[in-house]
Amino acid sequence: MATLRIAPAAKRDLELILSWTHENFGERIRRSYESLIVQALSDIADNPDRTGSQRRKDISSVARTYHLYFSRSNSRSRQLLIRQPRHFLLFRAVDDGLVEVARILHDSMDLQRHLPAEYRDKPEG
Repeated sequence: MATLRIAPAAKRDLELILSWTHENFGERIRRSYESLIVQALSDIADNPDRTGSQRRKDISSVARTYHLYFSRSNSRSRQLLIRQPRHFLLFRAVDDGLVEVARILHDSMDLQRHLPAEYRDKPEG
């Protein structure tokens, strides 16, 4: 299992997601969604190339995404399955021992707009 580093922006995303979920769906759903996010983080730390992980060469040579949907069956909150999670992890495998999560974004968001500067490819020349 790789070391997982969660960027400050991803931590803020997580706080906002869980706060919004709590306000709109209640404590029980918030806890289940939190459990699903924790499971997804664990899953990509365990194997960044796992099923559902996508290289995003369309926006960056290092960016990958992983939709929470792919961790539903592994989530510890099986008694309340989140049927249609709407978020994905934006991350990169820095090396064999480190996975860095830059953002946790809603799947309707423009990924290019929220791509951290350090993920952007350097212009050639």
